[in-house]
Amino acid sequence: MHYITRLAALGLLLAPLLLSSCEKEDDDAKLEGAVPTSTFSYQLNTTQYPVAVTFTSTGQDGFLYQWNFGDNSRGSGTPITHTYTQPGTYAVELITAGRGGTGISAKQNVVIPDVCTNAGFSKLVNCAGSGTRVWSFSTEPGAIVRESASGAVLSTSAVLPNCQLDDQFSFSNSYTTAYESGGQTFQNGACGTSLNRGGGFVFRPVAGGLGQIVLQGKGGFIGLPDSVSNKTYDILEATDTKLRLRGTNPDGTRTVVTLMPFDATAPYKRLLTGTTSKVWMLDNKADAPITVGTEAEPLKYFAGVKAGELPACQSDDEYTFSMNDQFTYDAKGETFFANKKDYTCQPGLSTTSAYVFGPASGTGLAQFTLTKADAFIGATDASPTERVYRILSIDANKMTLRAGSGQNGGTVFTIKLVAK
Repeated sequence: MHYITRLAALGLLLAPLLLSSCEKEDDDAKLEGAVPTSTFSYQLNTTQYPVAVTFTSTGQDGFLYQWNFGDNSRGSGTPITHTYTQPGTYAVELITAGRGGTGISAKQNVVIPDVCTNAGFSKLVNCAGSGTRVWSFSTEPGAIVRESASGAVLSTSAVLPNCQLDDQFSFSNSYTTAYESGGQTFQNGACGTSLNRGGGFVFRPVAGGLGQIVLQGKGGFIGLPDSVSNKTYDILEATDTKLRLRGTNPDGTRTVVTLMPFDATAPYKRLLTGTTSKVWMLDNKADAPITVGTEAEPLKYFAGVKAGELPACQSDDEYTFSMNDQFTYDAKGETFFANKKDYTCQPGLSTTSAYVFGPASGTGLAQFTLTKADAFIGATDASPTERVYRILSIDANKMTLRAGSGQNGGTVFTIKLVAK
């Protein structure tokens, strides 16, 4: 196979020479001269990744050069620069053509170092996992900070608008990056037209630091599209849960953005909490605000009451969810007991509980679990042991929950709520 490949390469290299020789006398058509020697040197540029390697022929008596770079790619000419996007050892070979024939070099092993040994790059692209990591803005205050050239804080963000919180910035270990807006991009102080982008990036190691990201192509950005000249970002912090970047703006100020791994359930938590704290109540204006059944038959045991027919001590209850994973139930004096006490209003069971938010286990957009044993939503007998509530639907004003996992035909409560 190698022999056939070399013959094909030789044919390509000699084709121009043979065509030109046909126009000359027979004596001139003969290939005469020394057989070229085929040797080469190379130089790695490891000041940035992916690594570019410059190859230079050092042989004699050649004028056509074809390279096999060892990664299923080829090139011609000398000197020539080739970029390797993955670490490893590559066997490189040079075929040199001259008037006396061709020379084939000995293969040289070119070793491309693994940039995943750099902590900044490793966390940026998730080297220990899939090799790609998707980041979004931190939901904490200070996700965007503007500072002077000397580092003095000029402004800091509080709660970002939803058109920023749903932004996604992905980076892969093959040096590709993409920005997806989720619908709109925050620009010039307001939510505007989507500026989705894709392209490449360069990673530059920095002595004593975590490195730099340099976006390639036109229009790329991380965080804000109207800041950071030359699209170069210093990595200030990089862990599995946080990425903090700093870029210099055209006016000399600097922008620091704090990102966290993208969570597909995050938009639902923002709706649940209003990004800070939000109060929900049972939707007494809807038919069947609470039903009881199974996952397959949600109305099997109780099809619910008509709109306006919830007991007053139940319809005035308030359920508050905060972004910092705290749940509060305010009975407003009395709690309606759906079991054990004959469906009557009794002294209130107001309480607080931490909750754990994440992907839904089963049907649902997301779910949360109340950690306190006596915490509940809507009905005192809803999911008393599991305290798992799956979000079936949610927007800024209304939410439908399903209490209970529904596993093995277990009982589930479907609960309709409205934002206060």
